[in-house]
Amino acid sequence: MVDSATLDGHGTARTPDPLVVGMVVWLASELMFFSGLFAAWFTLRANATKWPPAGVELATARTAVATAVLLSSSFTMHLAVAAANRDDRARSVRWLVVTVAMGAVFLGNQAWEYAVAPFHIGSHAYGSIFYLMTGFHGLHVLGGLVFLLTIAGVVGGRSKAPAARTVEMAAAYWHFVDAVWVAMFTVVYLIS
Repeated sequence: MVDSATLDGHGTARTPDPLVVGMVVWLASELMFFSGLFAAWFTLRANATKWPPAGVELATARTAVATAVLLSSSFTMHLAVAAANRDDRARSVRWLVVTVAMGAVFLGNQAWEYAVAPFHIGSHAYGSIFYLMTGFHGLHVLGGLVFLLTIAGVVGGRSKAPAARTVEMAAAYWHFVDAVWVAMFTVVYLIS
């Protein structure tokens, strides 16, 4: 017997939205991937005599500003979703583009840090895990920027399909990427 909580207003059983299920499964797999990187960080840190090694200086203040920009992009992403829910496609596209610009600022800071860092991926275990963690996160941000630009093109183009669900799924990914960075910034830059 099906209980009333699983029925829609017409007595028909509701099925989960495949797009939502797919996004949840994908984000869960991404969470496991990043959990593995955090586990590697803590394992290497626990076995190191000095962490970070001598000569490692991170641009914590500048990266904190870039982090604030990235976190602010979650708000602009929320505004894009709100506009899409009102079927205001033009405003949704504008907020998506603003979100992309803010993500690009974050990536620009990361590229700058890589260019001036006094160590590289092969310098020591710290360098390896630092570049792996921040690099994979940066690739996720870059993928998110491409995704958001693609969504903006579809929403702002000729398509008459409802935009809200698509923008909401993009937002779920973007908020996930932001949340992962909060944890990463805390561990790598503040607690290190």
